[in-house]
Amino acid sequence: MTMQNSTTSVAIVGAGPTGLLLAGDLAQAGVDVTVLERRDTESNLTRAFGVHARTLEHLDARGLADELLGEGARVARLSLFDHIRIDLSTMPTRFPFLLITPQYNVEQLLEKRASAAGARIVRGAGVTALRQDADGVELTVDGATVRADYAVGADGVHSAVREALGLPFPGKSVLTSIMLADVRLAQPPPDVLAVNAVGDAFAFVAPFGDGWHRIFAWDRRHPMPDTAPVTLEDIREVTRRSLGTDFGLQEARWMSRFHSDERQAPHYRVGRVFLAGDAAHVHSPAGGQGMNTGLQDAANLGWKLAAAVQGWAPDDLLDTYEGERHPVGKLVLRSSGAIIRMAMVRSRAGRLARNVLGGVALRLPPVAHKAAGTLSGIGIDYPHAPRAADVPLLDSRRLYEVLRDGKHVLLAPAAAEPQLRETLGRVVLATPADATTPWTLVRPDAHVAWRGAPAELHTALGRAGLTG
Repeated sequence: MTMQNSTTSVAIVGAGPTGLLLAGDLAQAGVDVTVLERRDTESNLTRAFGVHARTLEHLDARGLADELLGEGARVARLSLFDHIRIDLSTMPTRFPFLLITPQYNVEQLLEKRASAAGARIVRGAGVTALRQDADGVELTVDGATVRADYAVGADGVHSAVREALGLPFPGKSVLTSIMLADVRLAQPPPDVLAVNAVGDAFAFVAPFGDGWHRIFAWDRRHPMPDTAPVTLEDIREVTRRSLGTDFGLQEARWMSRFHSDERQAPHYRVGRVFLAGDAAHVHSPAGGQGMNTGLQDAANLGWKLAAAVQGWAPDDLLDTYEGERHPVGKLVLRSSGAIIRMAMVRSRAGRLARNVLGGVALRLPPVAHKAAGTLSGIGIDYPHAPRAADVPLLDSRRLYEVLRDGKHVLLAPAAAEPQLRETLGRVVLATPADATTPWTLVRPDAHVAWRGAPAELHTALGRAGLTG
């Protein structure tokens, strides 16, 4: 398409899940937002396949989770290897499971919401240059100029935005020649997921709930470049070797080959430009955390950018995006890396030790809870802003339903209403069903901004930039 010179409050580069969630949040908050996507058309050839509990909570806080739940299969217990199992069913959430659904289902849902809220999504718009000054950011898009107050690079591992900023992307390739396919099986696995590694190969099989299954397969014996074609027999052979059967693999709707990197940008913010999703961090597919981490980046950044554009953000609010999300990206690199390295253990003795020791450790409640919390995202807090539980309210709603307005929520008795007059409508009052719940100010991203005595509320509201 032919681009015209234009202006916008926030320019988002990339219309994947991360960019679309961010665009929807900003548009819902009344911010003028434009999404620039280099692809002309949508692509269904996507690698992500699972939505974890914390991401489902973020979608629930936007009224989207229930629709997505009808699009996939739920997995409450993950079997990583022979005797290593992670139980998600005990997580303190409405969503104690991993939802298996292809990435394009998530993208379609988020694009529909963003467009309905007023976000402009421009396809065939490749960003070729970026510069910024004290007042804004200028992006060159196919010869035209887009001027924005802020810009976000959500444009993936080969991010043009990150490259334009001159940021390095340190790390390394961990695995090459991972085969990926969506297939039909004559005899699906008896468990929802089938996973195993045998030293020189591993395979992972998961259902989408529509008759198709996603297979990841890796073969140490025959490494190939990413450009090498994949055949059904390649998939069958590695699946048989890893899992003892190919489950009657019949056909594939698409097959691909890719390599797995572990990389993270040193900064997520440079002036008025931010990085999110794979543009900021990329890691192995083990644990299915990639898309989820990007969506959680967007949930953290969206309300902060809206506050900055609308002029009420505290001076350091935008800095907290990198401060809170960079450590989470690093944690995900470590946890997914640990899983993939366990899968690559080569010797029989090493695999036996992995299975026995891992199985014993995960039978210890503290270890099991920590593993499930990290994988699902439910156990990931920010240093000064823990996750807010979805508490029931006196009016029969839940906290996350009230968060759908995209505002801060004060959990307090109804008598607290007069104390919110100075917030200019930026805070919604909700009364917990449990009268012993302490006064709590919840951020739009479902993290606790403050919890304390009623006399401290005015100070807390001022510190959050919510008064005046």
